[in-house]
Amino acid sequence: MGRYYRGFNSRDPAYPGIEMTSANRKHNPYRAARYVISAHHLRQLGADSGYEVAFAGRSNAGKSSAINALTGQKALARTSKTPGRTQQIVLFDIDEQRRIADLPGYGYAKVPEQLRAHWRELMQAYFERRRSLRGVVLVMDIRHPLRPFDEQMLAWCAAATVPCHVLLTKADKLKRGPAQSTLLKVRKALPDGATAQVFSARKAVGLDELVERLNLWYDLGDPAVSQPGSDDLTAAADPAGVTG
Repeated sequence: MGRYYRGFNSRDPAYPGIEMTSANRKHNPYRAARYVISAHHLRQLGADSGYEVAFAGRSNAGKSSAINALTGQKALARTSKTPGRTQQIVLFDIDEQRRIADLPGYGYAKVPEQLRAHWRELMQAYFERRRSLRGVVLVMDIRHPLRPFDEQMLAWCAAATVPCHVLLTKADKLKRGPAQSTLLKVRKALPDGATAQVFSARKAVGLDELVERLNLWYDLGDPAVSQPGSDDLTAAADPAGVTG
C-alpha cells in the first residue's frame, strides 16, 4: 500500500488536512443508527416529519460502505459483490426525529426493465413529495464520476431545491494528484449550491467532514461551521484543496 498511496504508512498524510486515524475523531451521533424498514412504496415510509437525509448512488459506487463507515457498523447497510442489491428505500433511525434513507442503487443491477421503471418513478416521487428530506449525499466512485444517473440525481435535487453533497468514494484507489484533479473538475461541473469532497470508507478519509455536513442538515451542527454552499467550508482545514 505504501508505495502506491503516499503517506498511508508514513508520517506524511496522503490527503493533508484530513485526520487519517480515530485518535482525534469528533463525536459521531450516527453510530446510534438502527434499521427501521425497507419500503417498496412511499406510503410504507411512515410519517413524513423530522429530518431525513438520503444516500444515493450508482450500483458499485460504494454507497453501502460509506453508510457503514459513517455509522461505525460493518453490516448496517448491506454490501455485496453483486451490485444493485439495494432495491428498496431503506430507512435507518438516528433518533426519534432524524433518519437516513438508503435509496436504491442504479446502474449495474441485473433486474427486469419493469423494476427499473418502478425505481425511476419511486425516486422522482420521493424527491417531489418527501417534505422531511433535508439533503442528499450523492455517492460517486472517484474514478467514474458524473455518469448519466448522477446527472439525473443532481437534476432532481435542483428541481426539488434539496441540497446535494457529492461523496467521491474509493479515494484510496487514486494517488493524491489525480484525486485532487477529479475533485476540482467535479466541483466545477456541479450546479450552484452543491458541494463535493473525497472519501474512503477503508481509510476513513473525509469522515469528519461528512459528519459536519450531515450535522448541518440535521440541525446538529457546530455554529462555527460555515453553511452549505460556502466556498470556505474547508479552506482552513484543507489549504491544499483536496477535500470539499
